[in-house]
Amino acid sequence: MPRLMPYDSEPMPAGLNYVTQAAGGKCRFVMHALKAAREMRKHTHSAPVFTICAHINLLLAAYAARQILSGPLALVIHGIDAWKPTSGLLANRLATKVDRVISVSQLTTERFLSWSAVSRDKVSILPNSVNLSLFGPGPKDPSLLSRYKLNGKKVIMTLGRLAGAERYKGFDEVLETMPKLLESIPNLTYLIAGDGLDRGRLEQKARSLGLTEHVVFAGQVAEAEKADHYRLADAYVMPSSGEGFGIVYLEAMACGIPVVGSSIDGSREALRNGELGLLVDPRNPEQIRKAILSALCQSKGVPPGLDYFSLASFRSRVHRIVDELIGPSDKTNSTAEAPLSAFAQ
Repeated sequence: MPRLMPYDSEPMPAGLNYVTQAAGGKCRFVMHALKAAREMRKHTHSAPVFTICAHINLLLAAYAARQILSGPLALVIHGIDAWKPTSGLLANRLATKVDRVISVSQLTTERFLSWSAVSRDKVSILPNSVNLSLFGPGPKDPSLLSRYKLNGKKVIMTLGRLAGAERYKGFDEVLETMPKLLESIPNLTYLIAGDGLDRGRLEQKARSLGLTEHVVFAGQVAEAEKADHYRLADAYVMPSSGEGFGIVYLEAMACGIPVVGSSIDGSREALRNGELGLLVDPRNPEQIRKAILSALCQSKGVPPGLDYFSLASFRSRVHRIVDELIGPSDKTNSTAEAPLSAFAQ
């Protein structure tokens, strides 16, 4: 059940009932959550129902649904959403009532535990994964090279939402490093993929730095074109300061692109503490510049350790968490014994 739908939905997995009517306001979302819980209760009778709350701000709806469903409740925490107490006192209190907290990284776990009253033994870490069948090395797409006028260019890239609340992703830091980088690589272009309300400010900043000919704003990229956009890059650069993890690093590495990430947030876990990519302090422009130059000198290729974040590894971790909460499923009747109710933002 989505709480917000600012963009059209990408294709959903088979067997998933995606209740888009729930989007469009808190009251509407709660109403549909309770309706779905009552309908599921009728069909499952006394079987356990595993409820997942995919954002801490949705805990009220998820907790109310769980009261109807009488099964385990898990809360997923991603990053800055859970690094400090939310503005909702009730959500903070309900966090202690869940049966399991599923955290994307150790960093997010530690910051969440620093303010919440949740016991550490209730937390499981479930890092993001990348589907290696959808992302892989390949040549630069000629049509995209033409679309963005990148023929003959060295390209660094960042993909993410251009939102004022997400300036921690490092777009500004890379833009500010570009003039120095151009002294060494005159044909360098910075490809910014993504869209949002902060785009105008970033475009103005690029102009003010004299970078109009060296920065390309690609806008929102469809999922089907994402891998081809990564392959345009000679290095993926995101010196962030507020990422809980950063699945974009995994996707870029799966496409064989050398990566520069941050040493001070969850990015370092996505890069396995520097085993899979270069780590920099985003507050240090000289570190960023040197790391970008180093990444651009690296050969392209998928890092050997990336299979740690494979879809198979993710699936195994999910099964372990579910088995701990409701016991190993009866494979002959797993749907009836352990139906899944997902509440997502």
